[in-house]
Amino acid sequence: MPRPNPYRPYTPDPAQLALAPDISGNEINGLGDAARRPPSIVYWATNPDDIPHGRMQKWFYTVDPGSPEFGVERAKRAAIYAEPLPPVAPTPAERSPESWTAALEQFVDAGLCEKVGVAEMNSAWLFEGGAASETRVIIAGVQHDYDRIATAPEPEAGAEVMVQYTRATRVAKEIAAWLHREGWAARPVTGPMATTLTMIPAAIEAGFGELGKHGSIINPEFGASFRLSAVLTDAPFAPTPKQSHGIDAFCEACRICEDACPPYAILPDKQTVRGDEKWYVDFDKCLPFFNEHQGCGICIAVCPWSRPGIGLNLAAKLARKAGREG
Repeated sequence: MPRPNPYRPYTPDPAQLALAPDISGNEINGLGDAARRPPSIVYWATNPDDIPHGRMQKWFYTVDPGSPEFGVERAKRAAIYAEPLPPVAPTPAERSPESWTAALEQFVDAGLCEKVGVAEMNSAWLFEGGAASETRVIIAGVQHDYDRIATAPEPEAGAEVMVQYTRATRVAKEIAAWLHREGWAARPVTGPMATTLTMIPAAIEAGFGELGKHGSIINPEFGASFRLSAVLTDAPFAPTPKQSHGIDAFCEACRICEDACPPYAILPDKQTVRGDEKWYVDFDKCLPFFNEHQGCGICIAVCPWSRPGIGLNLAAKLARKAGREG
């Protein structure tokens, strides 16, 4: 039996449900599809009129967020994104691939983000109809303030998400600007809008962690409590290695996020999604609660890995167990 939950029973707002399309978001996502295909934009479209759930996306913006911080951060993020990048210098800088990747740590040292990584571009990450000629994906991660995100789904947690999306936008623009000054073209890609590619698979490949049962990446240091942005470029960065910490097996036995999800959207078992077996969150169950609470965030807040000081100890414990079993 699920634990008592202050947000259950949950009944979606009828005005929101009246805007739902005939097609399921799970169908758009490819739930149950055995064949591989590119991901489709199911939400956060730049133009909501282009997607079936566009009316629900527009409805999201009509909900009172309960804090003026939302509007402040949205304006900040829009202003950062609109800032022009410097021109690309005529002579590309030359470094070894390892030196290029090491140079990204300057953005961590400056406090613009908490983690960086690099993956070789994979066309399977591009949204349907999208295109990218670049060969590298730089991923940046910005960590949530735990005390604020732990209040999810209250307005303070939603505002904290907005703060970190602003930081993620800033670091992506700064990395792209740096590359332009170094003579290499670069494109920043930022959330929450869905534009060029899905960042979670790229981040996993770049060593950010493993996919958790709640559909977010779990990293031993940050748990699931961080946001991503990306920069696409042809600069010859050395990819950072993919990481495994035993998180996937941990999620199989853990039900904390399942029990905490008010609409029961987190599925207990992996599903086939566009040809891959993976953890999956029921889009149609999640979206109404997400919309009514300015992003929710309960699942990443309650994840045991997100609690400060816990994840690294868990990873070490799982590594010792794997060593004994190995």
